[in-house]
Amino acid sequence: MLQKILIVEDDSKIVRTLCLYLEQANFAVCAVYRGDHALPAFYKEKPDLIILDLNLPEVDGLEVCRSLRQKSSVPIIMLTARVDEIDRLIGLELGADDYILKPFSPREVVARVRAVLRRTSGELATEENLQIGAISLDLKTHQVSVANTPINLTRSEFEILATLMRNPGRVYNRSQLLDENQSLIYEGYERSIDQHIKNLRKKIRQASGDDTEFIETLYGVGYRLNPSGSTMEQ
Repeated sequence: MLQKILIVEDDSKIVRTLCLYLEQANFAVCAVYRGDHALPAFYKEKPDLIILDLNLPEVDGLEVCRSLRQKSSVPIIMLTARVDEIDRLIGLELGADDYILKPFSPREVVARVRAVLRRTSGELATEENLQIGAISLDLKTHQVSVANTPINLTRSEFEILATLMRNPGRVYNRSQLLDENQSLIYEGYERSIDQHIKNLRKKIRQASGDDTEFIETLYGVGYRLNPSGSTMEQ
């Protein structure tokens, strides 16, 4: 039986696009366009994961998330169009499992859905290999390759890349990357993250043989891994 995704989003164009990509990825998909329709759809459809927009008519996504968490531990990925709401989402500890900043790539959403489902089902703990676009990372052997070209990373670089690859498209600020990676604790400075990111970009570019940037900067927010890469200057 296919895993089912419930989309709660008032933008019909976004809904159509997400439905197309998720169905191509072998998910069953249903959708509602108003916050007050979310809970009835949840009870009727019994989804495995919910993609929930923050700004919804009638009842907003924050209230929908609160209500869902009172009744279920179903995984929730929240969508937001405003950068300044990310801290608000995290700080309120609503119980969402992940968030995605608009605009986003539909492929990013599919990757994030899969990552959250693996993590919440307990499969991530046994995962040994990560493959995002041209980048391959072996968690057991600490080997990394880009376009089949091996690259040598320091422990800190490896841990940062692994964190970004586990949740492609998710934005991590410096503090979160420090918290996620034990080897960085001893460095003690958030700005050390910037140098590690710079080194990672250089090594990935050299191995890929072009100027594609897989690690993107959202200025004033943090870093994220773009599965399809970007040629924009970072």
